[in-house]
Amino acid sequence: MSAYNQFLDSWNNVLGLATPNHHHIMTNFLVDILDQEPHRGLLMAFRHSGKSTIVGIFATCVLFLRPQTRILILSAQTHQAIRMVMHIRHILENHPWCGDMIPKNKREWAENKITINRPLGIREPSVVCQGIHGNITGMRADLIICDDVEVPNTCNTLKKRITLRERLRELDFILSPNGAMIYIGTPHTLDTIYRNA
Repeated sequence: MSAYNQFLDSWNNVLGLATPNHHHIMTNFLVDILDQEPHRGLLMAFRHSGKSTIVGIFATCVLFLRPQTRILILSAQTHQAIRMVMHIRHILENHPWCGDMIPKNKREWAENKITINRPLGIREPSVVCQGIHGNITGMRADLIICDDVEVPNTCNTLKKRITLRERLRELDFILSPNGAMIYIGTPHTLDTIYRNA
């Protein structure tokens, strides 16, 4: 069993839960995206399957195993991206493996960005979030998680779909060489962005 699945099982033990088999399958899929070219992938699964929950646990484990990683969470709305950051922060604060990752000085330990204990010299936060139309100019990330960027409000007209695609193309300039990009979501239009994700 991979360290990622062990991390997942350990977290579920904290919650008093068993890990469903499809969560191990999702985790393995995410690890493959991270480790294998082209480092791009789309996670789609049935509603209430725990996609966002698993991605949050996975992102936390990435930080545990690779503390220098910079993660950008992008969602259709900022409040949704904040929920993912808060989920990651909650895991960091309560997972038995993560005690040494929490800094004494919690200067960047907020709802929209967190910075763990990690090697010196990294300018960006460990995790930062933004809504799809927020300012991402000048950011750099090693892992970008696009969590439900396609929703009715961002894709219900041709103009909105064009704007969304243009916005997502900007992510290539933010992602570091060999960085990974993960999309999580459900198509909301026949002309869905997920055809090319």
